[in-house]
Amino acid sequence: MVFPCLRFLPIAACAAFVFVAAPAFGQSGDTKTGDQQKPAGQPADPARDRQRKIDEFVEARRLVEGAAGQHECVWLGRRVVSLLWRDDLDTAFRHLDLYDRFGCPGSHVQVTFRCLVRNGNIDPKVPESLPNRVHACWIDPSLQPSAAASAAPATAPEKR
Repeated sequence: MVFPCLRFLPIAACAAFVFVAAPAFGQSGDTKTGDQQKPAGQPADPARDRQRKIDEFVEARRLVEGAAGQHECVWLGRRVVSLLWRDDLDTAFRHLDLYDRFGCPGSHVQVTFRCLVRNGNIDPKVPESLPNRVHACWIDPSLQPSAAASAAPATAPEKR
């Protein structure tokens, strides 16, 4: 009677090995922590990212005169300009309808997009370059090409 119980001992040992040690073999050799594995353009702290976005809206309200500085106009307008840049015209026009419904000035979208186009191509390898350039042009549509290149890194989140 003792012997049938011993038969299950190797089975239990193998099962324990499979469930405990085997997942470790499936892991890659990459031992970086969660913060180190984030893409280069992503901020490490969501609270800092939220605060940066709030600061952008406050800055726009302070520097842009009229309705174009209102938070909903800034959010929708920058989205429209980004969509136009990426040639997503259908979605851009749907957002533009909302932008108009909130009473936001369509002329500011036009001058912002003109600024974006005038400042040239955006590096597609840097994920934050388009939003930074759109924000810089939204704040100052008369932005010159050399100023846009230096303004984009200044508004980029800190990298560690």
